[in-house]
Amino acid sequence: MLSDAVKREIKAVDSEFQKNFLSDSWRIGQLWSHLSMEAHPYHKFGTGNRQTLEVQPKAKGIDIRQELIKFYEENYSANLMHLVVYGKVSLDKIQDLVVQKFNAISNNNRSRLHISGDPCSWEHLQVLVRAVPICDDHTLQVQWPIPCSIHHYKEVPCGFLTHLIGHEGEGSLFHALKRLGWATSLSAYESFVDSNSSFFNVFIEMTDAGNEHMQDIVGLLFKYIGIIHQFGICEWIYNEIAAVSKTMFHNQDKISPMSYVVSIASHMKLYPPKDWLVKSSLPSKFNPSIIRAVLERLSSRNFRIFWVSKNFEGETNMVEPWYATAYCVDKLNDSTIQEWMQHAPSEHLRLPVANQFIATDLSLKKTDKVMYPVLLRKTSFSTLWYKPDTAFSVPKATVHLKFNCPYACNSPHAELLARIFKHLVFDYLNEYAYYAELAGLYYGICRTDDGFELNVSGYNHKLRVLLDTVLKAMADFTVKPERFSVIKEKLTKSYQNFKFDEPRFHASYYRSLILNDHSWPWEEDLEILETLKPKDLSGFAPTMLSRAFLECYIAGNIERNEAESIVHHIEDVFFNGTYPISKPALPSQLMTSRLVTLDEGASYVYSTEGLNPNDENSALIHYIQIHQDDIILNVRLQLLAFIARHEAFHQLRTVEQLGYVCSLTHRYDLGVHGLQFTVQSAVKCPKYIDTRVQSFLKSFESKLSEMSKVEFESHLNALIESKMEKDKNLWEECERHWEEITDRTFLFDRVETEVAALRELTKQELIAFFHEHIRIGAPKRKVLSVRVYGSKHSSDLEADKNEAVGPNTVLIDDIFSFRASQPLYGSPRRGYELMEVHSSSK
Repeated sequence: MLSDAVKREIKAVDSEFQKNFLSDSWRIGQLWSHLSMEAHPYHKFGTGNRQTLEVQPKAKGIDIRQELIKFYEENYSANLMHLVVYGKVSLDKIQDLVVQKFNAISNNNRSRLHISGDPCSWEHLQVLVRAVPICDDHTLQVQWPIPCSIHHYKEVPCGFLTHLIGHEGEGSLFHALKRLGWATSLSAYESFVDSNSSFFNVFIEMTDAGNEHMQDIVGLLFKYIGIIHQFGICEWIYNEIAAVSKTMFHNQDKISPMSYVVSIASHMKLYPPKDWLVKSSLPSKFNPSIIRAVLERLSSRNFRIFWVSKNFEGETNMVEPWYATAYCVDKLNDSTIQEWMQHAPSEHLRLPVANQFIATDLSLKKTDKVMYPVLLRKTSFSTLWYKPDTAFSVPKATVHLKFNCPYACNSPHAELLARIFKHLVFDYLNEYAYYAELAGLYYGICRTDDGFELNVSGYNHKLRVLLDTVLKAMADFTVKPERFSVIKEKLTKSYQNFKFDEPRFHASYYRSLILNDHSWPWEEDLEILETLKPKDLSGFAPTMLSRAFLECYIAGNIERNEAESIVHHIEDVFFNGTYPISKPALPSQLMTSRLVTLDEGASYVYSTEGLNPNDENSALIHYIQIHQDDIILNVRLQLLAFIARHEAFHQLRTVEQLGYVCSLTHRYDLGVHGLQFTVQSAVKCPKYIDTRVQSFLKSFESKLSEMSKVEFESHLNALIESKMEKDKNLWEECERHWEEITDRTFLFDRVETEVAALRELTKQELIAFFHEHIRIGAPKRKVLSVRVYGSKHSSDLEADKNEAVGPNTVLIDDIFSFRASQPLYGSPRRGYELMEVHSSSK
């Protein structure tokens, strides 16, 4: 623990704190801790900053490095540690490895830290805390301190209660709040404080109307808890939870080895050895008294409410010390809650019904052995790609549908109406689809540059039921004005709150706005959104679907004839019948977004002030545009990024301490590959950071040239090894194939082809690629620097704008004039005209 390393880490911690300073989740989370017993560790500042780790210790004559060493000596002991090693070799070999690598860690027989007492005393309960957020949102959080439920992990009392209180089906609390137009989301969960204490939480995102009915919302919440008291502790509900949990556990998807070992190691102190791998995944003991004991804690004597809204600006009288969150506290009592319950509206609250989506047929189907997706069908309406599961042996499947709808995205107006359409379909189906979600069956709709995508995935047994329901909802779509208003309000706030995002996200937005020929500024979207009416969507929805071409990919535990049946049904819904909803999109209508081509040898700079005047952080994106999709060039860029990523992080973040967020990534946008540096900083202005990125590239050029053959081959083999890592689950394989289909590149053997190209790659070829495209002054180097200046660097912005620039530097003043003046890359998307349909193996 060298002194310099300690200083660098303090700066990194402070940089992270500065990054999170204007984040509502961090601010309100710290407010929860602040309003607790000062003697309890939960009360403490959760992350630290320069004040706590440097300024204050120095003022008290404390040597922070010595404190760190003392902390290490008191706690770093083998008896307090848990180790998980996960590998392909035998257990005996793993054990030998563990002895060899970890034997030097001494056992000092230290005692484990034991935290006693509850985080909240009576003065912290029966309170209403009103707080002012950064973003313009209304949220309500009701918390009850409870004993940590981990000691009853077989009975899962909190899991049982969160299932009921957080339910979204008909008759649920959320269904009632949604029907009243008061809430857009509700979640119930347990948050752990320590091994003895937890909070039971109900979190509600409210509409403007809901914010005016906070007391009614809390009253309905306590009413629903009363229903659970009377009727809710039912064995059939517990058995249903247990059955779904068992199915999910025995058919769980593999995750990354790193995540897997971290998960196990962090839970080893909580569970006995026989349940280290199972944890609380298999509830098996229905115990009404244990559930009721937790339910008794969810009372009107044991709660605290956090009500967060911009409406409270100017009405608070206290400030949280670390994040400066303004708040005030009002004391409540039992009679207050009883009064709110009495005045709450009479909604028909009830418990959920039995879940009809629970899969009971988990058998594996016999299918052809194919390595890559095959094209089963192509018509003027659609194409069908199919890939049965041959690797994972799980009773799961996925259906991907891409709706290429030319009228869905030809203007900001159309794009916004398409977005509201998507949200309303979700909204209408929520009560129904929530049961499917609980049973491990999911669907999603996302907007694309040329329409939208629908994905349904999960256990294949009842996947078709959910898919058909979603398709029907889209085909029979009508506008409900009251729900339109709720969705419009939610979207409007998301646009208005964009300015409170971190500056790096603003820089990313500007990069896309500059380079993507099919993008519009958020201010225009917001202006149009505010004018939209239900009748606009009523007229638009039929037009949007009137011309369409569908690309379908069906994969997993599903037979060929089932896949073909699904597509036949989709065509029947949209294209067939007396009055078809859709006609085939005309070839000339199937246009796609394209990327602006930057000039070779030029450096483009776009500088702007941050959108949030209260945010001190600045951000830089240094984007190097390189080439269109090409296997040889792809692997050269991939290896370069693979080698440089760690070097860039070490130099820019660890050594130079430019900011907590420092990354180098390989970008792929609309068929064009590039390299991107992203740095967010509260200590240096974007122009200075840009010079440091260029300095790094100069030093990296030397390192690349001086790299030994052994080093080069080590990096090369590491990249090859990472590429050859098998897909861990069906979803990873499907996403890889679906990307090839939607990009119309169809290189399903891309990994194998790229690995073969990598094996042929030489160090000299890599250096030549760097010199041609990336090196400072390279003849084909094409750079866009996006500089977002935070309030701390506003004076630097004016100075940088007035500074003379070099002959190859172009300042972008007007994004749209620039975009109109530049050529575009051609689309890499291939057509289906020459592609042959795969014939049946029969």
